[in-house]
Amino acid sequence: MRARSTIAARYVLALLTGLFGVACLGPGELRAQTQARQPIAIQFSLDRPIDAAAAPFVMAASNGLFGAEGLAVTINIASGSPDAIARVASGTSDFALVDINELIRFRGKPDAPPVKAIFVLFNQSPYAIIARKSRGIRALADLDGKTLGVAERDLSIRLWPALARQNGIKLAGVKQTKIAAVVREPMLSAGQVDAVTGFSYLSGVNLRDRGIPADDLAVLRYADYGCEAYGFAVIVNPALAAGKPVAVKGFVRAVIAGTDLAIKKPGPAIDEVVSRMEGGSRDLELERLRTLIGENIVTSEVKRNGIGGVDLARLDRSIDQVGEGFKFTKRPAAPDVFDDSFLPPLDSRLIN
Repeated sequence: MRARSTIAARYVLALLTGLFGVACLGPGELRAQTQARQPIAIQFSLDRPIDAAAAPFVMAASNGLFGAEGLAVTINIASGSPDAIARVASGTSDFALVDINELIRFRGKPDAPPVKAIFVLFNQSPYAIIARKSRGIRALADLDGKTLGVAERDLSIRLWPALARQNGIKLAGVKQTKIAAVVREPMLSAGQVDAVTGFSYLSGVNLRDRGIPADDLAVLRYADYGCEAYGFAVIVNPALAAGKPVAVKGFVRAVIAGTDLAIKKPGPAIDEVVSRMEGGSRDLELERLRTLIGENIVTSEVKRNGIGGVDLARLDRSIDQVGEGFKFTKRPAAPDVFDDSFLPPLDSRLIN
């Protein structure tokens, strides 16, 4: 009883002290403190509808991590990485999650605004060729003489020229047929194509969900065949980066904390994700998140160097690989694409 009385007395004293402090402030000082407490409104774009890949940001929002950094974040959906980059470049969005290889192509155009990535979520790109072993494909070399289905606006096909050269595959030996993204998995399931390009955590998981036995699927990840590309990264509007660096650093800290939660608690993370989806399957998205964590997010490089950063030499080599399938007007350098100045210290980015 005495303990409760002491706590109550301390609470009343603290309240009175706070009120006295406010009373002593002049109108200008009071207005400044009120404004300082108001969260900064942030527009954040995802480059596609919410799925498991959005778990770090959903967790940051649902657990109050953005709010703790003084940010009021609204998530909007773009129609792909080019659209998301355009939104950030124009200031319509403050941040976006985009394919860093699309950002490289953007920065290779004349007079491109100086949009940069500030946090890499996917240390390895999810690019992959997904095939049926029953169609005679178990390795990349087996694609010779086969038909490869390429969906509209597919990003992975843009690095195919570099991958083929690295692995001694003649481009002319692999027939490409354009297909709609919505029929990519059904066509492979039906045997209308021998393989498809896509993301390992999307098409690879979707095909297993369609009933194709796991032992009949060959998921040929670009990263396993010499592709050094990073994957999805957070980009920032240049004006915001220059004018409100504290807010930018706070956003990155919240994303790191949200990523850590998604890694440690994938089940609750997917519950939050599925609650924001239309007709989402919990089991499917949970498998998708686990695939992402194991293949793209928590890599050996991340275990050594922490999450969010890049190896500039590797990034520079990946720019050359992008350039094999895209003609730069002016080749961007690694520092044109990534800025590490908003990352917290290494000990805050280590994944245990």
